[in-house]
Amino acid sequence: MRNLLLSTAIGDISGKPYESRRTRTKDYDSVDLLLPENTYSDDTVCTFACADALLNHKDMAKTIKERCEADRHRGYGGRFKQWLDADGIQPSYHSFGNGSAMRVSAAGFMAKSEDECIQLAKETAMPTHDHPEGIKGAVATALAIHYCMNGHDKEYVRKYVLDKYYPDWSDKSYSDIKPDYHFDSSCQGSVPVAIISFLESKDFVDCLKLAISLGGDSDTLAAIAAPIAYAHYQVIPEELLDNARKKLPQWMLELSEAFDEYFGNE
Repeated sequence: MRNLLLSTAIGDISGKPYESRRTRTKDYDSVDLLLPENTYSDDTVCTFACADALLNHKDMAKTIKERCEADRHRGYGGRFKQWLDADGIQPSYHSFGNGSAMRVSAAGFMAKSEDECIQLAKETAMPTHDHPEGIKGAVATALAIHYCMNGHDKEYVRKYVLDKYYPDWSDKSYSDIKPDYHFDSSCQGSVPVAIISFLESKDFVDCLKLAISLGGDSDTLAAIAAPIAYAHYQVIPEELLDNARKKLPQWMLELSEAFDEYFGNE
């Protein structure tokens, strides 16, 4: 498999045009993953920053800060911007926002065991999202990717991720959730619905459209769901890959290649 990190970027890019209150949609058929104005957000910057730190054995907090400071206008949340703007590396502000889940995919792809996956996921969360729910969101997302990468099926993911980490959601279907679902930037309100979107999808594109058409935090829901879907289906349409490559900066494309090379060698 190649283009591992691009899977998260594609989810982010595809969902970004539907993030604002004005453009959110619950109409599955109206979701266009290739709108001309789509571009990457903070979800992608943070994902690649975490991947850079893990792959190249860099300090996680410092790498996130440096990469995000260099690409400042990508829609960072208020508390994250305060952390970013402060002098030096500040302590975590104990967030349970979905930022920890949207940036964790490298941990799920890289881990060679369940224990390592949990540890790497925690490393990506700790600089800013060390609230128990923030850590849980990162761990659950990374484990879903890791399990799929190791050949486990959707029922395994349901049992050992959704049921284990979010039991209040385990008996809910996508059709149960969608009518009343609204924008929720917390891990506990984002990660389980992104997982359910994956579990009820039929392919990579369907997964993204299901996540986006929930009418919530569309780019982040899609960024969480996309790498899980890619780990399972192992196919991304070429037009989505081409669009992402056109939108992403060179350092991300180079890191994507290096990450794939590491994965191939391992």
